[in-house]
Amino acid sequence: MSKYDDLVAELAPRKFTKLGVSWTIGLAIVTLIGIAAYIDQIIKGQIVTNMRDYVLWGVYISNFVFFVAISFVGSLTAAVLRLTHKTWRTPLVRIAEIIAFAAIVLAGVTIILDMGRPDRLLNLFIHARLQSPITWDVVIITTYIAISALILYIPLLPDLAILKDKFKDNWTGIWYKRLSLKWKGSVKQWAIQKKSIKIVAILIIPVALILQTVDAWLFSTTFRIGWDSTNLGPYFIAGAFVVGVGGLISVTYVLRKVYKLEKYITELHFDKLGKMLVFACLVYLYFNISEYLLPAFTAPKAEEAHLRELFVGHYAPLFWFVTIGGLILPIILLIFPWGRKPKVLFFIAILVVITSWWKRYLIVVPALLHPFLPVQGVPESWHSYFPSMHEWAIVSGTLAAALLIITILVRYVPIIPIHRTATEMGILPNDKDEQS
Repeated sequence: MSKYDDLVAELAPRKFTKLGVSWTIGLAIVTLIGIAAYIDQIIKGQIVTNMRDYVLWGVYISNFVFFVAISFVGSLTAAVLRLTHKTWRTPLVRIAEIIAFAAIVLAGVTIILDMGRPDRLLNLFIHARLQSPITWDVVIITTYIAISALILYIPLLPDLAILKDKFKDNWTGIWYKRLSLKWKGSVKQWAIQKKSIKIVAILIIPVALILQTVDAWLFSTTFRIGWDSTNLGPYFIAGAFVVGVGGLISVTYVLRKVYKLEKYITELHFDKLGKMLVFACLVYLYFNISEYLLPAFTAPKAEEAHLRELFVGHYAPLFWFVTIGGLILPIILLIFPWGRKPKVLFFIAILVVITSWWKRYLIVVPALLHPFLPVQGVPESWHSYFPSMHEWAIVSGTLAAALLIITILVRYVPIIPIHRTATEMGILPNDKDEQS
């Protein structure tokens, strides 16, 4: 076999092992449980949740903000690395794009889960009000989904053509042929592809920033304690950097291990990702200090009660777990080179992703439990909130569905670009017109 054939064999999608099949079945089961819980929620109404007039968003919107955040760096990282043409980025870009696509699709789905009347979804478009940040959110999410799909799909065309030939005797070869759009690698096709990628990469940067900012505005325009801040836009963006890089590290490590890609995804890549993560954590720590320190000094009565709940009250254990485990500890560990080694970095990244999810919970729920008017004349259960089993089942279903999309994509899509890798290794001609 030639070097090119060896490379294609190493980077082409492979069948799942027994562990992979079990993983996929497990994710499918959790997703189906979530779907069953949601169907029951539609039949019985949102009374099956623990959301009431005060906590009217609860864990669903916490989960939505998490998905939006984790998609942010996937798209932004892919766009920036594509535009800078750095060769070290090649093994990471497609993984980032897959994560971003899966996350933003489930962000859109999660919005529907939170609606009491999903049958009225079309009204968000037909009777949209431009004065409402919710309208901006719906428009920007649908735009972001479309651009994320394009930035994943357009660079895939050369690889799909390669896979079409490799799997020509397999049913997957038929799909590769259709999806490759008759790609022949002509000079004209390369020129169109290069220009298209550049346009989409430039477009996705402001769209990603706008999406995070609009989400922040959706909170801050409610004038609630804990959200009434002009700092919330950059605060959301900084937090998205942290969870996005953490998610990218986690998925990259697993794929490297499962598909034995140590030759292509090296310790250098993890070192660079580790430096990105520690920088993101430092920036986010600064915004956290700004977000909590100023209200603590000015101490208006309602703000003081909210901060007391976070610092020493009911939510204190979760708050300090998120702050120390998700920011301070990663910063300390990642300063040292050994902290950026693949295995250590993977566990740090997992901790960052978990604490980032709970951070969104802390952003949403405690603020809603401080209503504009005193809590009176309502059942005792309305004074506090913790998700019901229906809510946990549905949220777990969305998280499993996101992982299922990633799993299916990495099964049928080359994780590392085949054609570009072959070009960089000198196996194929290094034509500048073919660089995307």
